[in-house]
Amino acid sequence: MKTISGSKARYSGRFSRALLLLVFFLCSVLPALSQGRPQRPLPEGTGKAMVEASCVQCHDLNRVTRPTGHTPEEWQTIMDDMVKLGISLTPEQIPVVTAYLVSNFPDRSIKAVLIPGPVEISIQEWTVPTPGSNPHDPLVAPDGSIWYTGGGANLMGRFDPETAQFKEYPLKTPNSGAHGLVADTEGNIWFTAQRGGYIGKLDPETGDLKEYKMPGPDAIHPHTPLIDKKGILWFTMSADSMMGRLVPETGEVKLVKTATPDAHPYGLVIDSKGIPFFAMHGSNRLGSIDPATLKIREYVLPNSDARPRRIAITPDDVLWYSDDGRGALGRYDPKTGKASEWPSPSGPKSNPYAITTVGNIVWYCETGVKPNTVVRFDPRTEKFQTWPIPSGGGTVRNMMPTSEGNLWLATSGVNGIAMVEVKSN
Repeated sequence: MKTISGSKARYSGRFSRALLLLVFFLCSVLPALSQGRPQRPLPEGTGKAMVEASCVQCHDLNRVTRPTGHTPEEWQTIMDDMVKLGISLTPEQIPVVTAYLVSNFPDRSIKAVLIPGPVEISIQEWTVPTPGSNPHDPLVAPDGSIWYTGGGANLMGRFDPETAQFKEYPLKTPNSGAHGLVADTEGNIWFTAQRGGYIGKLDPETGDLKEYKMPGPDAIHPHTPLIDKKGILWFTMSADSMMGRLVPETGEVKLVKTATPDAHPYGLVIDSKGIPFFAMHGSNRLGSIDPATLKIREYVLPNSDARPRRIAITPDDVLWYSDDGRGALGRYDPKTGKASEWPSPSGPKSNPYAITTVGNIVWYCETGVKPNTVVRFDPRTEKFQTWPIPSGGGTVRNMMPTSEGNLWLATSGVNGIAMVEVKSN
């Protein structure tokens, strides 16, 4: 492990190289996620065949044809990075592919819509020490430290807000793809290794790492973990359309398939009764799993195009979800079956992603806009308030509140972490 002093990030406004790496590589290395999804066709032109042959090595073509596109500078940076990552193109082919992408997929990103309101916040940001770490999920540990998964650099990271010191913990298995993380009552940090096919347990005091392998070759992509009050670790398996349970005392891992094919369980919460609920990003459904029988129950959302991604829960056990495909915030009450939706402030292409709650207030981030935004929604008044993330954020995939009601974000696209201090609520 290594300890490094951190400093607040400063940004020039130029496109982040880390963002490009994350969008085109780390977030897309699981082709299984694209199975069954219609692929947007490539336009005709010189370079099309090269793109079809080379740009599917780590992701599907929808990552190339995404509606937001990129500027010429961004496409050039993408190509430079993809060459470093080993894309199968000759030196003569690289400029041809770059020109094709620049011509056919220009920047069409949308600007964030900012809504004023009565709440005051401040946002502080720090760049993590290792370039390309691409923090995916943040964690507020019981001792007040902030952890993050550095999937791009095969490490776990710890940040001390009091001293601004970072400490990094390299992982044993190469290319583990550390994704989600959670702390147990003893201070151990558990994390999912989405590309390594295991769940890891890290002892911060000793640096000792233990790996719990997935039980079969057809289920190797653990995604988001949570620990219930009994100490049982639950996790989603998005690429495998499964839910998982790990008993730390015995190391036993059990997996259950969802009834809906290609459901892609994603975000996860546990209600006051100890029942895990999860978003099914591949369908218009939410799900729950019975802790005793492991039976999965599915809850169909009214709109067939709904695609819940992350999920949060309020003290009344009502579920809130980010619908990134339709640019909406959703509410679902499992007790009554009532569902409600609100369009996100920046519109249908705003890509709401990270989401959490502080009391009855819902917080989330829009990631399809420049810059990414922090959004506050008050269910009582049904009013939004939004703020821009100073660095742009890149893509904020997950967030977590502190006991004081502040928020920590993993600003994946700019290789950083951020704290949102809520000064008035």
